[in-house]
Amino acid sequence: MGTILITGGLGQIGTELSEHLISKYGSEKVLVSDIKSEASGDIRYTRLDVADLDKIMKVIKENDITDIFHLAAILSATGEKDPFLTFNVNLMGTQNMYTVVKKLNLNKLFIPSTIGVYGPTTPKDMVPEDTVIRPATMYGITKISAEMLGEYYSKKFGMDVRGLRFPGLISYKFPPTAGTTDYAVDMIIHAVKGEDYTCYLKQDTEMPMMYMPDALDAVIDLYEAPRSNLTRSTDYNVGSYSITPASLYEEIKKYYPEFRVEYKPDYRQDIADGWPHSIDFTKAQRDWNFKPKYDFQRTVKDMVLNLKRKLKA
Repeated sequence: MGTILITGGLGQIGTELSEHLISKYGSEKVLVSDIKSEASGDIRYTRLDVADLDKIMKVIKENDITDIFHLAAILSATGEKDPFLTFNVNLMGTQNMYTVVKKLNLNKLFIPSTIGVYGPTTPKDMVPEDTVIRPATMYGITKISAEMLGEYYSKKFGMDVRGLRFPGLISYKFPPTAGTTDYAVDMIIHAVKGEDYTCYLKQDTEMPMMYMPDALDAVIDLYEAPRSNLTRSTDYNVGSYSITPASLYEEIKKYYPEFRVEYKPDYRQDIADGWPHSIDFTKAQRDWNFKPKYDFQRTVKDMVLNLKRKLKA
């Protein structure tokens, strides 16, 4: 393996994936990039705007990049507030990655996708990869477009493009951002702090979720899988369990009996209503042995333990 470039490396997934890749391959093999001017910590870092094709080319050539993990993206809720920015970052930025990988003949391109590619007309339960896909958000539209571009480049040019459709991701290391599923993290944080919580979704809104350690393992496992084993390119479903705000509240109360939640749905409810209740990830299990380690109860227990340590520090 040569050197890996991570775009969006200071975001929720990028921050933890950077640590994961550095731990696995060594700091000299990982170059972290983001739109921010500088990064903290002992990492190799460069500022990079994914809309700037010339700068991307320059960075790749100067650092002998062979593989790209393209994580730079605008998430669902923010995407509805600024759809034009979302289009430019999520789709045009991704097209730039396809361009450089093809032109410079790089090794692999990994691009995460999302359950946001599904829409209101998608069946709700145990949703497979191949189903009705008509997303109702700019986030979902750009992500399904990026998936299809990846399949095109893979079939037409033989490019090795790989991707996952992530569910909601739960993590204690990075604060909630602008995702529709971020209530799950925020609710636990409030409980650990001894604060009540106002949830922006209805209590019975069911969505698939996954703990970040399992998400990171999934990325690496797919990335390292023999290409001959793969029957899909950019759209493997992965997940662990499905929850509602109410079920999360009940689980948190095992640790904080006095904790209280109020429900005041906002614009994010419309986004959540268009997403599946559960997803079928049997193809990932079959093709590259995907197997999450954390169930719902273990996730909450680990979140509470680590947030207590973090907040005391």
